[in-house]
Amino acid sequence: MQRRSGQADDPSPAMPKTEAATGPPGAASPLVSWHSDLLAWVDQLGWLRPLNDWLTGVLGPFRERYQDNLALELMHGGRWIGHPLHPALSDLPIGLWTGAMVLDAVDSGPPPRSGIDAAGMLNAAGILAAGATVVTGLTDWAVSGDQDRRVGLFHGLLNTAALGLQCAALGTRMAGHRGTARALGAAGLTITVAAAYLGGHLVFTKGVMVSRVAWATGPRRWTRALPEADMPDDSPTAVEVEGRQVMLYRHDGSLYALDNICSHAGGLLSRGTVADLAVTCPLHGSRFSLADGCVARGPASQPQPVLPTRIRNGWIEVRGSQPAPRRPAPGRT
Repeated sequence: MQRRSGQADDPSPAMPKTEAATGPPGAASPLVSWHSDLLAWVDQLGWLRPLNDWLTGVLGPFRERYQDNLALELMHGGRWIGHPLHPALSDLPIGLWTGAMVLDAVDSGPPPRSGIDAAGMLNAAGILAAGATVVTGLTDWAVSGDQDRRVGLFHGLLNTAALGLQCAALGTRMAGHRGTARALGAAGLTITVAAAYLGGHLVFTKGVMVSRVAWATGPRRWTRALPEADMPDDSPTAVEVEGRQVMLYRHDGSLYALDNICSHAGGLLSRGTVADLAVTCPLHGSRFSLADGCVARGPASQPQPVLPTRIRNGWIEVRGSQPAPRRPAPGRT
């Protein structure tokens, strides 16, 4: 805007033209916001939501029916492995297909007269590993939710397309068309890398399948949580103590306290059911022992933090897992 003297007929001096601002001060440039824009675009794909709803309707009841099955829990990784199995398995096809592309790049000899070459063996091994990766990915996808599930579905569709290209590459390689096989393998690996980026976004940006209670430690001192008279028997009760959500439960005079946020996906355990001194998360059915927080049933892989409890002056008090260090008495060093 040009400056004026305040008079209507006063000609304004010539001023150098400046470019108009294109956005508010501090707005992110496309170089640092493209990933957010990409994920927003994926989530708004019109055909993705109906497909997501249909697949959820198919896999959801199946998972709920067989959630006590040991094989299904092992596909998550579960309590025995300590974290989801899918991310570790996904490294295998990526590494094998990358190795195949490297061998293709350095091998200029004629194709073998029968069978497949070394690059083809790596390609085939990657296809087999991708099968196990797909199965474990579907089991993890079935216990995700909302936008994470839609982005995860797009991630899976990209990987399916990449797997199809790798199968085509293997077929053309066995038919003796090595050049076509190399092009198909490179295209498949490119799509796999794009899908892997979306998988990294789900884990490192959205926190899917990471422990929701990894940093829960407080309160550092005994803190009042609830008057003892207000504590019902055999009924999960939610309280908040110094910003930490805690589930209390009393049975036959014994008090139990767990972090109320499920370690798997953040469900509120106080809204679940308790049977045989184990609470079941209402979100995905993970079950935790009230006594020590250990996982009695997946898909959770990490135990639930247990808080010490006591009754003092008519109040139920709880303390976190790491009490504050004692202060030295006056006059002591």
